[in-house]
Amino acid sequence: MKKSIILLSALLVAMVFTASAADFSGNWKLNKSKSKLGEQFSMAPSILIAAQSGNDLNLEKHISFQDQEMTTKEKYTLDGKESINPGFQDSQKKSTAVWSGDKNSLTITSKIPMGDNDMTTVEVYKIVDGNLVIDSKMSSSFGENNETMVFDKQ
Repeated sequence: MKKSIILLSALLVAMVFTASAADFSGNWKLNKSKSKLGEQFSMAPSILIAAQSGNDLNLEKHISFQDQEMTTKEKYTLDGKESINPGFQDSQKKSTAVWSGDKNSLTITSKIPMGDNDMTTVEVYKIVDGNLVIDSKMSSSFGENNETMVFDKQ
């Protein structure tokens, strides 16, 4: 009996340490009724296509802003090292992606130069009840914008 308890305990510990990270891969559509978007404006993508493999996360975002359609493509490494993607008007968006301790959420922190000021965004990605949820906080000299975006898998 003692050996069984020890073996079971060892298996549980091994499972905790080898737990796989959340996988955000898929085609996702914004669910506006479940989301909490900014009142003044929102940069929430209507469609988000995520491809996650090994240490890489590729995101394709389809955004409609002020009657203009935009598509952005971003690539992040999932090891906390800096990733550089296109920002606004030929700027560079510098980001780091860091897993939570339990690997159930991923926080992407980005800085984007905007003239004399920088904009900082912090996005926390997680899967909740089969939905992709992104809690986003943008801050700059213009103020702050907080959103919770909920996406349904397509």
